[in-house]
Amino acid sequence: MKVFFLGLFLIVSLTGISQTQSGKASFYADKFDGRPTASGEIYKHNLSTAAHRKLPFGTKVKVTNLENNRTAIVKINDRGPFIRGRIIDLSRSIAESLNIVDSGVSNVQIEVLDDSASVSNENAEYKAPSYTEEEKRASKTSTTTKKNISENFNSSSRSTDEIKEYYELNVNEVSPDFYGVQIASFEESDNLLRLSNRLKVSYNSEVLIQIKTFQGTKVYTVILGQFNNRRSAENFRDRINDKYPDSFIVDMTKKD
Repeated sequence: MKVFFLGLFLIVSLTGISQTQSGKASFYADKFDGRPTASGEIYKHNLSTAAHRKLPFGTKVKVTNLENNRTAIVKINDRGPFIRGRIIDLSRSIAESLNIVDSGVSNVQIEVLDDSASVSNENAEYKAPSYTEEEKRASKTSTTTKKNISENFNSSSRSTDEIKEYYELNVNEVSPDFYGVQIASFEESDNLLRLSNRLKVSYNSEVLIQIKTFQGTKVYTVILGQFNNRRSAENFRDRINDKYPDSFIVDMTKKD
C-alpha cells in the first residue's frame, strides 16, 4: 500500500478572501416558476436567487454584467447551468435588472461575498405566463435531474467508502498573502485528501485548505498555487480551465 506525503496549509478564516469567476450568465425560463430547486427551496422569478454548479447553497454572490457594469447580489439555491461556458443561472427578475433578458446570455463576473451581504431586488415583480401540463411535466423532470446531480455532488465520497488509502499529513495554520485558484469545495471532507494529493502531484504545487461556514454548514475549499500577482493566477487558471472549468481566482492579499 502506498503512503503519500501530502503537504497542506490549513486556513481557518471566514473573511478577507475574495473569490471571483468570469463567464456567461443565463436565466431561468418562465416554466420553472414555482418548481423546487436542488436545495429544496421553491424557485420564484421575483426572488434574488441563482444556480451554480459548485458553490454551497446559501452562498451570497455579487454578479456584475461586464457589458454594462450593472450589479446585483443573489443567493445560490440551485445547481446549474450545465452548458459549457455558462457559470450562473439567474432568476428572471435579476436578469432583467442586469439587462440580460433581451440577449439571453451575457458576460459576467461573479464574486463570493460573506454571509452578511444583503440580496438585491427581494421584492422585484415578475409574473410568469401559464404553461400546459406537458410543459410543467418537462420542467419537473429537469428539476429532478438537477436535484439528482446536486445529491451526487454532495455525497459522491460515499461511493468510495470501501477503498483504503493512506495519507501522511504536514499541516500548518498560515496567513497567506498571495493569489491562488480555487479548484473545488466540499461539505464533507472525504474527497478532500484525494483531490489535494492529485493536485499536488499533477501541478507540483502546495495545496491550501480553507475552512469556512455558510449558513451554519462547514465548507472545505481547495486552493491551488501561490502567485505574487493576479495575472499569474489568471494564466494558471486559464491553463487548467478545461479540467476545472469552475475554478476561481482567490485573492488572499486582502485583509480585513
